[in-house]
Order: sequence, then structure tokens, then C-alpha cells
Amino acid sequence: MKTANRKFISYSVLSGVMAAGLFFPTAFAADWPQWGGVDPGRNMYSPVTGLPDHFGPGKLKAGTEQIDLQTTKNVKWAAKLGSQSYGNVTVAQGRVFIGTNNENPRDPSHVGDNGILMCFDEKTGDFLWQLVVPKLASGKVNDWENLGLLSSPTVEGNRVYLVTSRCEVLCLDINGQADGNQGPFMDEDQYVSGPGKPKSKIGPKDADIIWRYDMMDELGVFPHNASNCSVLIIGDLIYVCTSNGQDWTHSNIPSPNSPSFVAINKKTGQLAGEDNAKIGPHIFHGQWSSPSTGVVNGRQLVFFGGGDGNCYAFDANPVKEGDTSFIKKYWWYDCNPPEHKVDKDGKAFKYPNADGPSEINATPVFYKNRVYVAVGQDPEHGEGIGNLTCIDATKSGDVTKSAKIWSYDKIHRSISTVSIDPKTGLLFVGDFSGFIHCLDAETGQLYWTHDMKAHIWGSTLVADGKVYAGDEDGDFVVLAATKEKKVISDANLGAPVYSTPIIANGVIYVASNTHLYAFYDSSKAPVTDEPAKRDIDLKK
Repeated sequence: MKTANRKFISYSVLSGVMAAGLFFPTAFAADWPQWGGVDPGRNMYSPVTGLPDHFGPGKLKAGTEQIDLQTTKNVKWAAKLGSQSYGNVTVAQGRVFIGTNNENPRDPSHVGDNGILMCFDEKTGDFLWQLVVPKLASGKVNDWENLGLLSSPTVEGNRVYLVTSRCEVLCLDINGQADGNQGPFMDEDQYVSGPGKPKSKIGPKDADIIWRYDMMDELGVFPHNASNCSVLIIGDLIYVCTSNGQDWTHSNIPSPNSPSFVAINKKTGQLAGEDNAKIGPHIFHGQWSSPSTGVVNGRQLVFFGGGDGNCYAFDANPVKEGDTSFIKKYWWYDCNPPEHKVDKDGKAFKYPNADGPSEINATPVFYKNRVYVAVGQDPEHGEGIGNLTCIDATKSGDVTKSAKIWSYDKIHRSISTVSIDPKTGLLFVGDFSGFIHCLDAETGQLYWTHDMKAHIWGSTLVADGKVYAGDEDGDFVVLAATKEKKVISDANLGAPVYSTPIIANGVIYVASNTHLYAFYDSSKAPVTDEPAKRDIDLKK
């Protein structure tokens, strides 16, 4: 990785209110409380209708970096972020969360290169509070400069869970310090300044940390350039990718025996289990995938894209063996086909060869007993061949030869998560080369591709018969979610769009590198074509 402004994070990149036996109250039904909304399978889909399809991002007020709302179209509000914003938006309980960097300090007492989680008021866009995350002293090998905070937070009740750029899992109070400092963690003043530095002054617009789990200290992991995961909650457990990877030489894995995937108690912050997949020695580069979950044949499975190119299904219930509790792998599937591993002469491709194998950075999507996931690499490696696979989730063991329902090798490297429209059965996915692909989710048949003419880092979102997506040039496109390609509109947000659009309570949130937009068509009352009250019992 050479340049900060082209650094990769998975979106999976790329992350709820979700638990065993969970009931979603009506008030939360249209929120987007985690990566993937309220869908624990992480399908990038929303049932909301009456959404706008044309946008005018407007112009800046003279001499400022504030958007002049009088020059916009279908913009409810816009908020200034930092200069690099890879995090995906989460909306819950009247609050909007987004990760960014500190190039536009909200507090003069917290300046410098820090990761930032911003919290805004959902109705007005007013700034409420922020989490300030200091950089790791080890530097860019573990914590690349100016990237900011990458994790899409997960909100459950009055708690916010996320992974920081310091390779920590944090539990925050949804109200920040506005209602006082809630324990047991009480050292926010030292935390925001960094270890060994003079303590910072904490005020009502700072975050309130409830507990902290340091994966580098506790697990010995070595994150490669960045830590990122949108955590998953099932019952009392949080499931997290550790971001374990290579060192700066790109030839050595410092902690091959450290876990790649763990479970943590959401109430105490204590380790509850680690994976037994032994991915560490086989990591290609880094690990940035986020998990999803689903019930298959009565068994709760957690799906995870490994840094070795395998998609894993783990049994969600940790099993104690000796002194260690393990999250046991239930099945695993090698998403790199044989022809992507060796050339025509039988010689193995050397990673990151453009024709060779890749890891999984996207989030595996669970939908109708199938898992959909594409392979890809750090964008610093450039473009290359890819593969999108539809896996039968009902198998067990090594299912590489038995569980492939279909695969699609016309896609390029991708760090994007798929979106499937349940009304039409159409699947949409972007690739890093800038193409959006529309396929039949059942058969893998290709219907069309659309060239954005710029790299795609985020994921597509499908809703209301439309597909929404952004690209590195700042273009934000709306396509018809149909078998025939139709471009409905195209706007430019003035800065790269590395994040994924999301929908909450009838509003579309899109983050460019520099601004967060809340798009809304006030002439249409947003409604949902699915029941507002949703009961999801993950044990059934």
C-alpha cells in the first residue's frame, strides 16, 4: 500500500440489532442498525418504496466547506466529514453514525491524525458527539495514516459496537458523554490522547466507552495496514474478524497461530471463542471481511470470508476444549477455481498476480440457504481476474467440490458485497474495475453490465426497483433493477465515493470522502412494502 487516499477497506466493506429470538420493535423497523440493515444475512436490500431517483448534491457556500442546501435537489441535510471516509453509515434510534478521519476537527482539543466516529442527529444532521481514536505507535504497517475509522458500527439498544483502527473492539454508549461517563471503562481522557501522552479533556460531545478489547494485546494478531470489521451480534456474542495479516515485507505472517475470527461477550467484552480454521499460515495479504449469519437445517451458522480465499461457515456456538473455546468450522469452500492458481504451463501464480488467486474482502451474503461471495484484493494491487460464487449452505465439511451451485468468472476482482432483490431474484454486484453486473441469483445468468468508468470500492444497494452505487470518481448512479439495463440518473458528489449507500426511514444516506448526504424526496411519503413489525427468530 503506497498512498493513503487509495487505501483499501472491505465493505463488506465492508456492519445490528440482531440476536437469537430477537424482536424488532416497530420504531426500529426502518432503521439501518448494522451493515446490511436488519437482515442478518447482510443482503444489501431495503423494502422501502417511494425513494428518489434524481439528486443534486449542490455547491459549497462561498469560502466554506459547507453545502449550500439552496443549491441542492432532494437533499434533506448534508454534513462535513474529514478528507477520507471509508466507513459505511449506520442509523438507529434517531442517530446517524459514520467513520471518517480528523482532517476537519470538530473539537480543537482533539487535533491531528485520528480515526473518528461521528454521530449526527437523524432529523437535522446536527453533530452530537464523536469517538476519537489515536493512531498506533507502530505506524502504517498496522495503522495507515489518514485513513480514519473504517468499521460500520452495529447498534443494539443503547450500545454501539465497532472495530477501531487500533485493532480494538469497543462498546460505546449511544448517547456519548451527554448522559455522563458510564463504566466500567473510565479512562476516555487517556484513551483519546494515546498511551503515555498527557490526558485530553473530555466533554459532552465525546464518546463514552463502556468496554474495550484489544485484539493485538489479547490475541497477538498483526493487522496489515488497517483493522476493519462490521461486527455481528447473535444473542450475547459479538463475532469479529481480527484483521490478522502480513507484515510490511509482504512475505511474512508475524502471528500465523493467532485467530482470524473470534466471538466476544457483548456485555463484558471478554473473549468467548476463537476459530479453529487455522487460516493464519495461509493468509495471502490481510483480512478485512465482515461476517453474516443464517439458520441452516436448524443450525445457527456464521459465514466469514477468509484471507486465504476460502468462505467459511462456523457453528455459532463456541465449544470448550481444554482451556480454549473454539468457534468450529462447519463447512469451507475454496472460492478460487483451479485455473486461477496455476498458469497454462502448470506453474503456480505468485500472489498478487493479476491472473492469480485472491482473498475474500466482501461480506458473504446469506439468502435462501445459499451464500454469495466474490473474491478480490487490496486495491493497491490493481485490477485482475475475479470470481463470484453461489454456495449451497446446507452441506458440511470441505464443500469445494460439492456445494457450488454456480460461479461467474467474468467479474473482475471485487471488494463489494452483493445485493439481491427478492421481488425479481436479480443480483447486483460491483467490481473494482468499475463494472456493475446484473445476474439471476438462482442460476447465475448474466443479464447486463454497466461500466462506471472508475473503480468501485463500495457495494450496490437495491431498493424500490432501483440500484444505487457510487465510484472513485464521485459519480453516484441510479439504475433500474430490471433485466434490461436502464440508467435512470447520474450525479457527481464532488469527491470519491468509497462507501455504500444505505436507506433508513425513507432517507438514502451516501458518504463521499468529504461529506455525508441525506437524500430524500419530500414529495413522496416513504412507505415499506413489508410489515413494519418484524419478528426474526434466528433459532427457527
